[in-house]
Amino acid sequence: MKTLNFLVIGKNQEILDVLKRIIENNEGWKAEIQSDENFCYEYIKEKQVDIVLLSSGLEEQFEKDIKVFCENLDKEVKVIDHYGGGSGLLKNEVYALFPNLQS
Repeated sequence: MKTLNFLVIGKNQEILDVLKRIIENNEGWKAEIQSDENFCYEYIKEKQVDIVLLSSGLEEQFEKDIKVFCENLDKEVKVIDHYGGGSGLLKNEVYALFPNLQS
């Protein structure tokens, strides 16, 4: 099973905590949650991040900037705009990016 490392970015701590729990209920999925946009750029450069999950409360310009930043890295980092819909939707979003994970 491939390990997936998520960086979940958003402004609502309760939602971030729920997303972390949902993500980590899947074998091999790990999540770091963050509400400080400035911290995220360095974290993505320094750590192994497979998926940046954008949650609620972020400024539109930051969302655009972080997507461009991830596209221009020397490593592949996928970005998911996730604004709710439950764990089933989240899994489908991940499996759309990593179809080989489906069993």
